[in-house]
Amino acid sequence: MSALLAVAAVSPEIILGDTAGNIARCAASIAEASLRGARLIVLPELALSGYVFHDAAEARAAAITRSDPVWQRLTDVIPEGAVAVVGYAEDAGEAIYNSAAVLTHGGRIGDYRKSHLWGAESSLFSVGDSAGSVYDTPIGRVGVAVCYDNEFPEVPRRLALAGADVLALPVNWPLVDRPEGEHPPETIQAMAAARSSRLPTVIADRAGLERGVEWTGGTAVIDGHGWIAALPDRDGFAVARLTLSDPGDKSIPPFNDLFRDRRPELY
Repeated sequence: MSALLAVAAVSPEIILGDTAGNIARCAASIAEASLRGARLIVLPELALSGYVFHDAAEARAAAITRSDPVWQRLTDVIPEGAVAVVGYAEDAGEAIYNSAAVLTHGGRIGDYRKSHLWGAESSLFSVGDSAGSVYDTPIGRVGVAVCYDNEFPEVPRRLALAGADVLALPVNWPLVDRPEGEHPPETIQAMAAARSSRLPTVIADRAGLERGVEWTGGTAVIDGHGWIAALPDRDGFAVARLTLSDPGDKSIPPFNDLFRDRRPELY
């Protein structure tokens, strides 16, 4: 059995270190995505803090705890029965993590800590202990990974095998050179992963510049066949209706099945 899910990937303006302002802008984006009918809303990696920190002290100054009262500003605008996934710098006491919160109206379902750190992140953040996570939510089983995590094919495959209906992927993709007319390489990887596991993927990326780093602007919704279902409009919203298949059904009639045909003993 399949079901339709309205999703939105949103890229609001994010200002490095302006936690209060970022929360307000993210809340406004969540509210607008909800008005557009989205029930799964994904915002970028480190959306509440910004990304290009000079050092660990600056990252810590922009970090917040899971119990910080500021979260209510976001959860209050999420409609009943909807889910938002928001990247933030998590203050966990002695450690700081690059995390993504899974939120519902009035509360939170869980928090995923990024396990594959890119570049200078390793000098700012501690490493998470899970290669992506799957959360039971009002809209189904939502897989969550963060940015560089998804460049390891094992991660989206693991989440699909764990029963994820859809993958929420907050990212900050620095712009890299590519041949004219080509998609960003990270988008191509996400399209391939979505197709190989029939795992629809909602990607929220940054746009513009931060301390000289130019972002790819790779916000996109990818369907379970690996095709791009939506790109951002002029306001930074990529909105689509995704068909979610039974996560246990990876059949390709009349003869094949994406998971049953696997030969892990040969890999």
